[in-house]
Amino acid sequence: MICQSLGWGGFLIVQLFFAHLISSGKGQPVDFADDLKVVSIMTMGMLIAHYSRIYISRWGLKEMGWLRLVPRAIGIAFMMSLIWSIVSAGWYYGVLRDPWPGEINPFTIMAMSVINGALVYGGWLSFYFIYHVFNRFNVSEIERLRLTAVVKDAELRALKSQINPHFIFNSLNSVRALIDEDPTRARQAVTQLANMLRYSLQSGSKQTVSFEDELTVVNDYLALEQVRHEERLRLRLDVAPDTLRRAVPPMLLQTLVENAVKYGIAPRVDGGEIAIVARMEGKDLTIEVRNPGSIESINKPATRAMADQPSTRVGLRNALDRLQLLFGESATLELVQISPSEVCAKVRVPQPIDLTIGASDNGMDPSPKFNAVSV
Repeated sequence: MICQSLGWGGFLIVQLFFAHLISSGKGQPVDFADDLKVVSIMTMGMLIAHYSRIYISRWGLKEMGWLRLVPRAIGIAFMMSLIWSIVSAGWYYGVLRDPWPGEINPFTIMAMSVINGALVYGGWLSFYFIYHVFNRFNVSEIERLRLTAVVKDAELRALKSQINPHFIFNSLNSVRALIDEDPTRARQAVTQLANMLRYSLQSGSKQTVSFEDELTVVNDYLALEQVRHEERLRLRLDVAPDTLRRAVPPMLLQTLVENAVKYGIAPRVDGGEIAIVARMEGKDLTIEVRNPGSIESINKPATRAMADQPSTRVGLRNALDRLQLLFGESATLELVQISPSEVCAKVRVPQPIDLTIGASDNGMDPSPKFNAVSV
């Protein structure tokens, strides 16, 4: 109703302005009674336009395509104009008792009035439908963004479900190897596995966790892997303190370290060192996981057992998908050969816009599980 009032009010001002301009040009005084008549006629036109919206909605015109809408809009404009002309004539000559201009044929006056009114209502309908087209576009855009968010959330959950069972099964195999050999250490391993399972369940409902929590679960994972690899598996940590509270996707670091163990340590008789390096570069968190080996050996597994398992590219692709779903296209993850005998998974996590990390409270045992060399 506000838009109606503004539109018709502006049209009324233009009508009064030109009426006064013509009167002044003829040297005639301003007749406020004529102004009131113009106001009353414009009010009738506005009311007809206002209440016509009920029928426009009822007939479904706002949802029609242009080819079907245009002829109907023209017909509605003439119908509204005819009603306006009849009501105006009745008001002028019936209620206000204005003299009928005898020198002009009544049908000619009515025809001119209907044509002029149709032009006015045609313009009004054009603005009205254009407004609703843009409004419908905005509504559809909001719906599209909402559906995009739902799809992204579903993708995140699907990617998480691909990763979590994989590391759980590997951990169970490590615990099973301990039961007969060292029951005391087996109990400790069960505690470590419980920490990992708790973390997996809790992080499944979160979009992000702190990097400190990721380091903690990696500590548990490597402690379990050391059961199999013993002294063949060594760890070097080079983590800046200001990186610990930064947000990362759940299981990101664990996925990278698992691939490093699987393709860098397991195939080598003498094992090797896994290095985890984390730094802040401006507002971005950079993480590097280095391990012995080569990209070519990953693409061509050394053993038949490894050949039967999914390539590390699957885990890295899933991790990258989760990164970019949460942090945008500026988040990166790449696997590079930094020397003839060393591979590095490099991750860049941009500053989150609306993702926040609270205090660490994952219910995990905070005691160290794995002897690492910290730099």
